[in-house]
Amino acid sequence: MCGRFAITLPDDAMARLFRAQPANDLPPVPNLNIRPTDPVHVVRQGETGRQLCQMRWGFVPHWARALNDGPLLINARAETLAEKPAFRAAARARRCLIPASWFYEWTGEKGAKQPWKIAAPDDTPLALAGLWQDWGEAEARQATCAIVTCAANETLAPIHHRMPVVLAEEDWPLWLGEAGHGAARLMRPAPEALLRAEKTDLV
Repeated sequence: MCGRFAITLPDDAMARLFRAQPANDLPPVPNLNIRPTDPVHVVRQGETGRQLCQMRWGFVPHWARALNDGPLLINARAETLAEKPAFRAAARARRCLIPASWFYEWTGEKGAKQPWKIAAPDDTPLALAGLWQDWGEAEARQATCAIVTCAANETLAPIHHRMPVVLAEEDWPLWLGEAGHGAARLMRPAPEALLRAEKTDLV
């Protein structure tokens, strides 16, 4: 799973990296402890190309009566998202990238858990696979998102059995729907050499 992550890249650098048009209301950066329901940066395909915009981390199905109606959907399991009513339509048509400088996992027992920082070996930003959904009407309308997860690779397996789907740059067009069909094949663990894990401090 993925329950916390960080972003340190400035907005203009994010826009250049993802070749996306930035919105005017992006969340503040840096943020070293992004939590569920926080606003996050998201890259999605718009009518005129890629957009870098803000969404609420916590996917809300269109039928929900309130933002807190039902369980908090911060992750979508790659193995079942095409079958789940909440995610099925988004998996086909509303895929996105969620930039992250790194993400966190924990080991140990409750009350004495050790946080781990998971990042690229060279600290380059990560692009996490995501799904998004607009919820609400008119002024109450809000974009929401979830991070797609898969089984952990060998690097992360000793820490946690799940991990976010991390997409290589060459796979961004396919995930965003710019390069035709076949995005399902991208929902796999990242190669072991793509990530490193180190103990860290996090409140």
